[in-house]
Amino acid sequence: MLTIVDYGMGNLSSVAKAFENLREEVVVSNRAQDLERAERIVLPGVGAYAEGMKNLKALGLIEPLEEQVLQRRKPFVGLCLGMQLLARDSFEMGHHEGLGWLPATVKPLEMSEDLKSIHIGWNDVSPKNDCPLFAGLGTEPNFYFVHSYHLECDDESVIAGTSHYGHPIVAAIQKGNVFGVQFHPEKSQETGLALLANFLRWKGE
Repeated sequence: MLTIVDYGMGNLSSVAKAFENLREEVVVSNRAQDLERAERIVLPGVGAYAEGMKNLKALGLIEPLEEQVLQRRKPFVGLCLGMQLLARDSFEMGHHEGLGWLPATVKPLEMSEDLKSIHIGWNDVSPKNDCPLFAGLGTEPNFYFVHSYHLECDDESVIAGTSHYGHPIVAAIQKGNVFGVQFHPEKSQETGLALLANFLRWKGE
């Protein structure tokens, strides 16, 4: 069973449908009991960083997530905002503490005159470090992005994929059993489903 964390931030139905299309048993929940029952955990997310952290705290989900993911080492993936929340902190509309699972911070994209302030649309990703999420997807799989802030990692060994929007950006991370992607696999058609299928097949380190 896979639990998708419902903390009031975003596209839960489309993420759930993507996994259901892969014949996975899915529970969408904000209960610690469903995190405990889960074999795998997904933290989706669309919206503001501060609100995301506020909601996780208000629902009492931070300690249960840490227990299941960091201590019991269940496979975990954060999607878009869900990946950014793994960072130490963020400078999105102020300064906010994150979950601190990654040695990283979230900063605004560096813009130039010929680029919009939001990275939106399809873009190639270059996989790194033989990340299992990208197994069989080729050297530059294409995914759908929507974001105006990005992850800057202190430790480059956790970077599992990069893209480019005016400058290189972190598109995916892996730290042990913890994965994250900046793009939206649930909106990335066949390639996105293939990546999610790789996550479901991954048996651990």
